[in-house]
Amino acid sequence: MKPKILSTLPGYRGADFLADAVAGVTVAMVAIPLSLAIAIASGVPPGVGLVTAIVGGFLISALGGSRVQIGGPTGAFIVVVAGVVAAHGQDGLILATLMAGVVLVAAGALRAGRLIALVPEPVIDGFTIGIGIIIAASQLPDALGLHLAHVPAEFLPKLGAIWAARGQIDPAALGVTVGTMALIVLLRRAFPRFPGLIVAVGATSALGLALGLGVDSIGSRFGALPDHLPRPALPEMSYARVVELLPSALVIAFLAGIESLLSALVADRMIGGRHRPNAELMAQGWANIGSALMGGLPATGAIARTATNVKAGGRTPVAGLVHALVILVVMMVAAPLAGALAMPALAGLLLLTAWNMTEPAKWRHRLALRRGDQGLLLLTLGLTVLADLTIAIGVGVGAGLALRLARRDVPSDWTPPAH
Repeated sequence: MKPKILSTLPGYRGADFLADAVAGVTVAMVAIPLSLAIAIASGVPPGVGLVTAIVGGFLISALGGSRVQIGGPTGAFIVVVAGVVAAHGQDGLILATLMAGVVLVAAGALRAGRLIALVPEPVIDGFTIGIGIIIAASQLPDALGLHLAHVPAEFLPKLGAIWAARGQIDPAALGVTVGTMALIVLLRRAFPRFPGLIVAVGATSALGLALGLGVDSIGSRFGALPDHLPRPALPEMSYARVVELLPSALVIAFLAGIESLLSALVADRMIGGRHRPNAELMAQGWANIGSALMGGLPATGAIARTATNVKAGGRTPVAGLVHALVILVVMMVAAPLAGALAMPALAGLLLLTAWNMTEPAKWRHRLALRRGDQGLLLLTLGLTVLADLTIAIGVGVGAGLALRLARRDVPSDWTPPAH
């Protein structure tokens, strides 16, 4: 249960802090546009994403069981968060996040961190790919510059509404979207350690403004971003509301636990370390409680940002603390600049995020899986996209465990996804 930061600080030197500070600033530049885009896609004000990255990111690094884990809002939560906001409002989301935090703290106290091995890989792959598909569909209106009076929540009706509005496609918005995606890919390949996300999104947004393309920005659609953290406050609670939101809270807790432990495993393989899974679950719990009290989104370990931290030279949890503090400083002094980011540019960023969530490098491996595993992946994917994430997780895990028992399999040492 001991946080990793307590193990890494003895003997901590100036050179270690310099490496952590550089990595923290680098990751913050990646996290800022992602946090804004994830919040918008989740149906909440963009500033909520920054609050989550600051509060959740700080607590995950301060209390977590990984040396280099970076926490904050992630794409995996977009689907469930958008559903909770649509059904119960933002206050309902805050309560569900608070409840999920309590569940995660309890899971850590009960030493449930090792149970990740019981979740079959095809189930994780299936709902990860499904979430990526849903995220991509949700970004098409902004990517194409469509102004739809009503966007259906369900996947197939949403595609139908977008297709019906195809005559309204704005070439300028589409150009900003494609340009942002191309620039992100180019910068990643040419300068893998450089925070290309913020440069790409900022450059295409500035170009769109300079050329007078008239594309929507964060500021034009949502107003000014906040320049300070809100005061902590408890959401409205009642027995009926807690019972009503319990299924959503359990899904949030499950996703936060799975993604944080997968991210910690990926980090272990990159640095040759070993994380403390129960301490990590506890940290996720307190981070979600803290984020909820500040009106934020669910938070978890972010695999891509954690990998960026390692590649940028992060050595200890101090890098994560620096990352959170840098985002806070940016919020306080540069909120108007962030508000000028173009919506099509953020849509392009999320379209690439959705693509990466499908992990194209693993497609050949998936085609070689046994038919039962392929069926399990497709079942989970289909239920995620066409039905409900809660149903997909429940049915997928149940079917996967039944398949494993039928084969008399044992948990395998599989490679966790890195999206």
